[in-house]
Amino acid sequence: METKSKKKAKPPAKKDKPELKELKIREATTIKEFAEKINLKSKDLSDKLTQRGFSFNVNDIIDESLIKVLSEELGLNLSLSSVEEEVRSLAYSRPEELIPRSPVVTIMGHVDHGKTTLLDSIRKSNIADKEAGGITQHIGASRVYHKDRFITFIDTPGHEAFTRMRARGAKLTDIVVLVVAADDGVMPQTREAINHAREAGVPIIVAINKIDKPEANIEKTKQQLSKEGLLVEEWGGDTICVEVSAKERLNIEELLEMIILLGEVMEIKANPKVPAQGVVLEARLDSKKGPLATIIVQHGVLKPGESFISGTCYGKIRALFDEHGKSLTKAEPGFPVEVLGFSEVPSPGDVFQVVNDIETAKRIVEYRLSQLKKGETRRPQHLTLEDLFKKIEEGEIKELPLIIKGDVFGSVEVLRDLLPNLSSDKIKLKIIHSAAGNITESDVLLASASKAIIIGYNLKPSAKIVEMAKEENVEIRAYNVIYELIDDIKNALRGLQEPKLREVYLGKAEVRRIFQIPKVGPVAGCFVIDGKITRNADVRVIRNNEIVYQGKISSLKHLKENVSEISKDYECGIALQKFKDIQEGDIIEAYIREKAM
Repeated sequence: METKSKKKAKPPAKKDKPELKELKIREATTIKEFAEKINLKSKDLSDKLTQRGFSFNVNDIIDESLIKVLSEELGLNLSLSSVEEEVRSLAYSRPEELIPRSPVVTIMGHVDHGKTTLLDSIRKSNIADKEAGGITQHIGASRVYHKDRFITFIDTPGHEAFTRMRARGAKLTDIVVLVVAADDGVMPQTREAINHAREAGVPIIVAINKIDKPEANIEKTKQQLSKEGLLVEEWGGDTICVEVSAKERLNIEELLEMIILLGEVMEIKANPKVPAQGVVLEARLDSKKGPLATIIVQHGVLKPGESFISGTCYGKIRALFDEHGKSLTKAEPGFPVEVLGFSEVPSPGDVFQVVNDIETAKRIVEYRLSQLKKGETRRPQHLTLEDLFKKIEEGEIKELPLIIKGDVFGSVEVLRDLLPNLSSDKIKLKIIHSAAGNITESDVLLASASKAIIIGYNLKPSAKIVEMAKEENVEIRAYNVIYELIDDIKNALRGLQEPKLREVYLGKAEVRRIFQIPKVGPVAGCFVIDGKITRNADVRVIRNNEIVYQGKISSLKHLKENVSEISKDYECGIALQKFKDIQEGDIIEAYIREKAM
């Protein structure tokens, strides 16, 4: 008997989850302000939260924890944004308002290659002489006027300061002028400067300096630069190169013209119609004037009398000064200006942002300080070898930046050749900097700004560097055997690193009464206020926002019966292992640990 083959029924097509509407909420926004933004009565929104077991006032500020609750309740994809992010987004959302802005230039290079002398020559002045005579007020930046255009030069050359700002999220520099001495060529700090500028995505103009010296070898210097990936235009590359003598003022005009030309090609623009925004270049405490900070304006027009925030500082502009100490009535985009009126000394790299009024400024700063105390500040999550494979599988990363430091140049050279060959079709290993010598602050800052991992071979980072890496959330891997290093990288790429445990929240209960049971001890009479409590869960006891116990449940009862689970809005009795100090009002939070997938 023939049997007809039955066609398998196709499974029903999976319905894609509807995309939630994205909405950004500015930091320090109150529930009332948010309700107005989404056309909802603030009382109705407060009632919705109360029904879910939360108690809030309409004037309470929305934080990260409340964002999650509101997202679920309203069916929105909500996220917090800083006022600085909001203004920056607004500035570029109106292309018709954008106007050309003066390029901001940082001079970098090896020590003694003539960075300061070149800057002096450009400004046609001697900084040291004028400062000694008290004529020029040093504010960390100056403007040069050349052929109807301004160029802003940062007076504090150095790749560490440059990268520290970038690590703090500030993009201040538009163009880097790399100074290389023709009689010395490419040196270790030259390579560092190239790598720092390249990782920042900032174009480089090379100024080959000291061409007046008899031992100058310009062609050799260009050849060395080509080995570092900077092929000059006359050799068929795209790197602008100007041969100068800062001491003799040779070809300085040509260098300025190249800066202006590159600035025009880059189309550096700003929006003068948004609230003024800038970056703190440097700050100090003046014995007579109080806190002062040099700001380079990036958007808007800065004016005396305006209220502002900068990191966790705020204030009202009492006065503006240019680099010569002259009082100003306004500062336009690209302008370096000294600001008087800070509540305290800000940090270099902090964004400076004008806000509506001093009350708004105070509220935002108070919110930021409260988040700092809670430890809820959003630190950038940098990559570790342990979570590398998961990120690759999720398609979140295509490139792993590495910084290689070794005891001798030979070891570094071997690693520089070997490691890129471990790249796969899914991820490329990219060495952004390599050098012989100990791991330095500059390396940590570069890793922080570039989200790189530092590989140290045959060396041990100092306690200071380890502490700094911890603060910057940078991973340092130290090895003494080259094959262990290579195996670790290979295993990370294959997903063979030992998986980490992650915590999964279950629920929480509030302790309402304490019962002393003979031979058992204290049992907490609880009410489950969120999620569920399970018998096999790990728990922590929270009292006055502090964890006073972490451990296991020894018994879980409901109406004198042993149970394995209690859900929200039910009463239960909980006894804890090796913990007798349970008190009324304590919160028992339950969770489980599972291997991260």
